[in-house]
Amino acid sequence: MFPLYDDNPTRITPFFTYGLIGMNVLVFLHEVSLSSDQLQQFFQLYAVIPEELTTNLTGEWTTLFTSQFLHGGWWHLISNMVYLWVFGNNVEDRLGHVKYLIFYLTCGALAAGCQWFISMYSPIPSLGASGAISGVLGAYLIWFPQARITTLLFLGFFITTINVPALVIIGIFFIQNIVAGFASLQAAARMSVETGGVAYWAHIGGFVFGMILAPIFNVGNRE
Repeated sequence: MFPLYDDNPTRITPFFTYGLIGMNVLVFLHEVSLSSDQLQQFFQLYAVIPEELTTNLTGEWTTLFTSQFLHGGWWHLISNMVYLWVFGNNVEDRLGHVKYLIFYLTCGALAAGCQWFISMYSPIPSLGASGAISGVLGAYLIWFPQARITTLLFLGFFITTINVPALVIIGIFFIQNIVAGFASLQAAARMSVETGGVAYWAHIGGFVFGMILAPIFNVGNRE
């Protein structure tokens, strides 16, 4: 299943959602223009390197934010931006532009912190907008549980669209990450090495913090 759009109208134009998508795309286009060595240096500067954050929190804390605009490949970027496009507009509408941006960046930083906590001494860069977007999904689940999402469905060589509850799409996303997150811990424990891979715990942490922070950020807002 791949979400396309939801059925909730918005009262404001989601400028910040569009802006965040644009910034992520621009940063990624810069990434693909770099040589392999230059890209590695770029990630060293702006991605979260857990072992460096552990030993130098004062000098590295900004990477909790800058890492949110980096991506490791085209599919990583496209899938994240589609989820932000589908779910971000209504969350921005509920919170307003400025609160939404603060909420988004806060969820992303806390999500990156969760991944760091799981692997404090890993030298592998952690990057991507997934943690912040997971926070948006957590807020969306609280405010729009009855919404329906038009979704691409792949049936072998055939592709069709169906309407499914947002609760199903977000629930599948969360359960997959819970299962994969615990599996990654077990694999690392068996191998006694850092295996790398997807930052599942950033996804889980972002989602949980999104659900926690959404009502707090919504205080004083119109319903």
